[in-house]
Amino acid sequence: MSDSSASVPSVLPAADRPDVAARLRQALLGASFTADGLLDLLGAPAYAALARSETVPALRATRGDTPLELLVRLFLLQQPVPRAAAAGVLPVEDCLQAGWLVPAGEDQLATTVDVRPYGGPDGEDWFVVSDLGCAVGGAGGIASRAQDVVLGVGGASTTLAGITVRTPVRTALDLGTGSGIQALHAGRHATRVTATDVNPRALHITALTLALSGAPAADLRQGSLYEPVRDGETFDLIVSNPPFVISPGARLTYRDGGMAGDDLCRTLVQETGDRLNEGGYAQFLANWEHVEGEDWQDRLRSWVPRGCDAWIVQREVQDVTQYAELWLRDAGDHRGDPARYQARYDAWLEEFEARKVKAVGFGWITLRRTGSATPSVVVEEWPHPVEQPLGDTVRAHFDRLDQLRGLDDEALLAAHFRLAPQVVQEQVGLPGAEDPEHVVLRQNRGMRRATAVDTVGAGFVGACDGSLSAGRILDAIAELMGEDPEQLRERTPDRIRLLVEQGFLEPADPAR
Repeated sequence: MSDSSASVPSVLPAADRPDVAARLRQALLGASFTADGLLDLLGAPAYAALARSETVPALRATRGDTPLELLVRLFLLQQPVPRAAAAGVLPVEDCLQAGWLVPAGEDQLATTVDVRPYGGPDGEDWFVVSDLGCAVGGAGGIASRAQDVVLGVGGASTTLAGITVRTPVRTALDLGTGSGIQALHAGRHATRVTATDVNPRALHITALTLALSGAPAADLRQGSLYEPVRDGETFDLIVSNPPFVISPGARLTYRDGGMAGDDLCRTLVQETGDRLNEGGYAQFLANWEHVEGEDWQDRLRSWVPRGCDAWIVQREVQDVTQYAELWLRDAGDHRGDPARYQARYDAWLEEFEARKVKAVGFGWITLRRTGSATPSVVVEEWPHPVEQPLGDTVRAHFDRLDQLRGLDDEALLAAHFRLAPQVVQEQVGLPGAEDPEHVVLRQNRGMRRATAVDTVGAGFVGACDGSLSAGRILDAIAELMGEDPEQLRERTPDRIRLLVEQGFLEPADPAR
């Protein structure tokens, strides 16, 4: 079958039957068809295998006749089940009428969609609906051949959910909602959630996800990027896991944006400034090109809209061959005709060569609308492990920027700081040596940063308990080291600012 003729199954459950979704939800919960229930039933190895699109361990673990085993086979593994057995667990007639189930052979039933239990951050039992074959482990090159396929929960989805700032807001926008995962999270702390997608099938599935999860309905709108947003409409929070893959053409709606190179991500970021309320956050996942002769950090700085602070973190970089192979495998092209695979691989490399792209970066982009005359734009590379969720860490980063922005060097030295919680000091040197060769500060939480400090830096952070001003601490260090205190005060503020900005030090109230 050619790509142009490939299509996802046309049948979806009715989105206008919340009563059926509510009854189905109660049946699923009653059988412990939840994230915790799955882990208990399958065990950690089989549960982890599902995330890799490997179903054999789960099939072996669900050969019994308990209600939970039946639901796993039906909704998660897409195996037909006996109608009589299903009737003992589910409201079968309602599910058939609303399209959640269909007959599958003599006295058998099958599901029309994937349904995956998904645990919310506060223990909520949610369910994410997606197209058949796409609930676990991403598309896996099976259903992804269908252009308008809607995927379920993947690593990118959970990453974005984890880094999102979760303060209470009035309005939130999930741009490119897919199966509705970000809208589901936003509904916990936003009074009104708007969800958009260019794919009408995605909007339908988002409605199913929200209904089956017992979450508030969202305002669903079809269109690309900010097209569905009304003139003058602004939001307190915007989140997007957009179709950021840089590919020749737009074969797959869920991943290919259809614009040249990284223009979709650039356009999304640049058009966001006017859509944010003052103090509002916009958080995206994105790919960006590393172009020959350009500094990738300068390239990203040029994307940031006026009036916005930005924190951009590059998490990974792949050369163009690695990148092409990753997404060709995602589409299952490596499993088909070798000549077609080679032709498509060549087309990717041809496109990159024409644009002088040598590598592709992946990471997070966070914008915050600010009234400051001098917005802060931080672009950095941090490929190391972090601790999710990071939403509080992201918010604290911008809070510290606000605190630093109002301090010139004199005010900075008059301020009081304390060592942030979970920061430890490591000393590296030869055994028996009087002084360490290196002193490293390391965070055990959040970004889990590490930074080397000199003797002055180590002494400074060690004395930061909030009781003395930064200047008084430097004066004491200068006296101990026999240095000129004025020179030490002149050369140290930039280093103090960086330690605060990166979260090693926190502003402290001297009265406390």
